[in-house]
Amino acid sequence: MPVALSVAGLTDYIQELLEQDHQLRQVWVTGEVKSANQHRSGLFFSLQDPDSKALIQCVVWSSQLSKLAQIPVSGEQLIVLASLRVYPQRGQYQLSVWQAMPAGEGLQALRFRQLRNRLEAEGLFDEEHKLPLPIHPQIIGVVTSPQAAAWGDIQRTLRRRYSGLQVLLSPAQVQGELAPVSIVEAIKRIEQDGRAQLLILSRGGGSSEDLACFNDERVVRAIANCSIPVVTGIGHQRDESLADLVADVCAHTPTAAAEIAVPELAHLYAQHQQRQEALNEALTHVLKAQERRIQSLQQRLQRLPLDRQLRQEQKAIAQKRQQLLQSTSRRFSQASQHCQFLREKLATLDPESVLKRGYAVVRSTDGTIARSTANLIPGQELQIQLGEGDVNVKVTEILD
Repeated sequence: MPVALSVAGLTDYIQELLEQDHQLRQVWVTGEVKSANQHRSGLFFSLQDPDSKALIQCVVWSSQLSKLAQIPVSGEQLIVLASLRVYPQRGQYQLSVWQAMPAGEGLQALRFRQLRNRLEAEGLFDEEHKLPLPIHPQIIGVVTSPQAAAWGDIQRTLRRRYSGLQVLLSPAQVQGELAPVSIVEAIKRIEQDGRAQLLILSRGGGSSEDLACFNDERVVRAIANCSIPVVTGIGHQRDESLADLVADVCAHTPTAAAEIAVPELAHLYAQHQQRQEALNEALTHVLKAQERRIQSLQQRLQRLPLDRQLRQEQKAIAQKRQQLLQSTSRRFSQASQHCQFLREKLATLDPESVLKRGYAVVRSTDGTIARSTANLIPGQELQIQLGEGDVNVKVTEILD
């Protein structure tokens, strides 16, 4: 007869088998969250297989909750990373969860948020990095599938709005696994060609899986590094991709992207006509204002007593003339008197006038003036200049 095991012995055996199993020490499990309950020690919930209804108990200890990428909520699909633990007191096993992430579409949404946050932290979505669109582009590049309805929408819209525009198609796959690389290469071809002044990246609407290529990091960086402005027209109004966030302008639909890319010529003609009319109105207003001003000045001129003003001006001029003559005459008289005074003073200083009053000038034979008898000797010849004529004499005697 086999040896009977105690309950504890059997439980220990089961615990050793399960907890020492290498695969069960770190296992990924997916399922739908059921009956999530928060306690002080941690969050307790169940994971149920939606097909077979199989269910397993799980726990996330309080110290681990802040590290989860997704908090378990009833009804959500999760992928959990856990280890299997056996609790002998209850004869049960449960998963001790380390990490929890969304499953299915939830996982894609998580990856989308993580990539968006990382690119946003790098500044790829900042407005300061966005290029302004050219007002009147002459050549536009388009990256889309040539078989897509978006390509036809763009062509029709551009022809209707701006005839004569040159459009360069750089074909690309816009759906599937190969689409990101194809889109990046198509953008490079437009840049290398060098003619396009604007680039439209476009495709029609579709499911999130269909538009996944426009959330690819390679496509986002190709748009961010593009040297010419990029307008995106992807999906419908409700769709927003990372390509839309990094583009210089996001238009959401192919038709809207084409409308943003170029102005409508008919609208431009209407604006030009409006500006002409506004200019004519402004000029007419200015001319009428000037005419009214001229009329006002003419009326004021007619009211002025011109004859009286002319007489007043003539009288003022005559007064100024009389003042000028009087001032000139006075200064001339003063100058004449001063000249007469100078002539009289000069006459008193004239040597000939002194001689005429009976004085004489005595010179020696060498022409020097004799001013003292100390320099004379008897027998010396002298010349005396009188008021009228000269006399030669000889010194016969010197008197002290």
